[in-house]
Amino acid sequence: MSSGFQVLKTAESGGRRAQLSLPHRTVQTPVFMPVGTAGTVKAVPQDVLESLGAEIILGNTYHLYLRPGHEAIRRMGGLHRFIAWRGAMLTDSGGFQVYSLAQLRKVTDEGVRFRSHLDGSSHFFTPEHSMDVQIALGADIAMAFDECTEYPAERDRARESLRLTMAWARRSLDHFRAHQHEVPWQAEFPDRRQSLFGIVQGGMYMDLRRESAERLVEMDFDGYAIGGLSVGEPRPLTLEVIAEVLPLLPKDKPRYVMGVGYPDEIEQYARLGVDMMDCVLPTRAARHGLLFTSEGRVNIKNRQYAEDLNPPDPACGCMVCRRYSRAYLRHLMQAGEPLAATLNSVHNLAYYLGIMQRVRESLGKDATGAESHAAVPA
Repeated sequence: MSSGFQVLKTAESGGRRAQLSLPHRTVQTPVFMPVGTAGTVKAVPQDVLESLGAEIILGNTYHLYLRPGHEAIRRMGGLHRFIAWRGAMLTDSGGFQVYSLAQLRKVTDEGVRFRSHLDGSSHFFTPEHSMDVQIALGADIAMAFDECTEYPAERDRARESLRLTMAWARRSLDHFRAHQHEVPWQAEFPDRRQSLFGIVQGGMYMDLRRESAERLVEMDFDGYAIGGLSVGEPRPLTLEVIAEVLPLLPKDKPRYVMGVGYPDEIEQYARLGVDMMDCVLPTRAARHGLLFTSEGRVNIKNRQYAEDLNPPDPACGCMVCRRYSRAYLRHLMQAGEPLAATLNSVHNLAYYLGIMQRVRESLGKDATGAESHAAVPA
């Protein structure tokens, strides 16, 4: 497998058609990455994800650290082998989950002490420990340990959060570079390596965002993420941050916006030049009966669908829309059948992945130039 990040074509809007070669798979971008929090994209088997065209999924460092434990996963050959996933994988750093435990954590310069949401036990995450856990899990891409800024946040709070994030980024990178060869699959792929992405923070203050991006670029990460979005801020502000940061990131490395978004948002961001996105929304909404369709959002629990024999989305060719009716999906929700979560999730993921497929195709046709880089050794 060839290595690197290769920009194939770039559109006038800034969107780019590219491919990212990783140890376990070459991923076509822009890409939407389904979230597999605890070693599973909730309610969806791995073979179904593959049939939908998912090339890369996420694993959650915090949850996998708590159970079954990163050392257990290392002993079993890494997360790919443990969950029987053949594609690429990215693990987050655990920083966002620790951020969400506002009442159960204490942040210091050294790291974050927090209590498990499972049993209240005490744990301490440092940038070095986050790297050790992610190396043990063995994802293709690991993320630097960061401190996520809530919204709204006063400038002093955002500045302090940025100070921590930058210090932790350097520590993450130094420790990662010293130990990245310890991934469980290194003997299987001796000429490939795990990658590490830095995370731009700074709250909603554009000068802090610029400072964060510029300092991270100086550190020379394998790729760059924009974090701290979708934390309650209005959508125009999300877009403003993305538009401010993207031009500051290297054109020869992948650019990832974390935790977004609705279907129209991921399309908009991809056309601006975002290469990678993830969000729990398609599967979380599905479990509550909300379907994303070409005709808009459908709350399948509504009574109007009780005898509706039309497919969930007449314009969709996914395995759910080819076979099942709105009436049946509503019945499954009303009956509390687990199959409801599976079928709804499969459709929503197919819809999200289909959007990215169409964007990739249109970027390939509308592009005005081409670039080729090898910035992310695999």
